[in-house]
Amino acid sequence: MTVRQLADELDLTVFALDDPDREAAGGYCGDLLSWVMGRAVAGGAWLTIMSNMNVAAVAALADVACVILTEGVQPDPALLEKARTQGVNLLGTDLSTYACAGKLHGLIG
Repeated sequence: MTVRQLADELDLTVFALDDPDREAAGGYCGDLLSWVMGRAVAGGAWLTIMSNMNVAAVAALADVACVILTEGVQPDPALLEKARTQGVNLLGTDLSTYACAGKLHGLIG
């Protein structure tokens, strides 16, 4: 499923969508950036409540298909700018991380 399709299916807010046709397979939930760097699946969707600019750097390093900010978290301006300049697909939802992960799993396993 592409990131654009994922955004549509989960009714996600789009903050930055540089590569809407990127395939998303799997996912990872985590807020400890060093932990995410070593464990997130390349091409997966990363669910987090972290909203600082380091999220974009970790997303690019881990090569995730997209970052989904959960719990209604809004990206801070530095994150939004960094996501746009680094080509990171950045999305958001008011759903809890748990609820979003459940729906994500139902869509892409």
